[in-house]
Amino acid sequence: MILSLVFAALRRPVDQCRFRARDLRSNATDAERHLWQRLRMSQIGGYKFRRQVPIGGYIADFVCPQMKLIIELDGGQHAEQTDYDLQRSRVLLGAGFRVVRYWNDDVLLRTEDVLDDILRALESLKSYSHGNVKSTPPQPSPSLREREGAKATAEEP
Repeated sequence: MILSLVFAALRRPVDQCRFRARDLRSNATDAERHLWQRLRMSQIGGYKFRRQVPIGGYIADFVCPQMKLIIELDGGQHAEQTDYDLQRSRVLLGAGFRVVRYWNDDVLLRTEDVLDDILRALESLKSYSHGNVKSTPPQPSPSLREREGAKATAEEP
């Protein structure tokens, strides 16, 4: 009896995370629904994605298990919780995943650019994994907006 109580207590956080993930799948944001319509059923390069997946005590928005890629969508609240997002990314990186982040408005307004960027990330991980390189995994990507800003300043005379 005591042993079953111990196992139940150990399982509780995992169960809560699974239930929370199920709730998030049922109450997706507009950006999550929009991106999921393009990721589901292996539409991007034949890669399979899952959504709202519990990993390391966190719930990843989208995961490609085959390539160990996590896609996180960030709304306005993420501008105020950078420390939390950094810690979360560290845990996910420690679990062997690469994390790429996009702002919700990038997903909604620049969908094709985001999808191209996701495919590039998947292909770079594919070449990385086939090269049998034993170094640290690639670091999280800057936001699409930051990369576009860097391109714009580089193009200015």
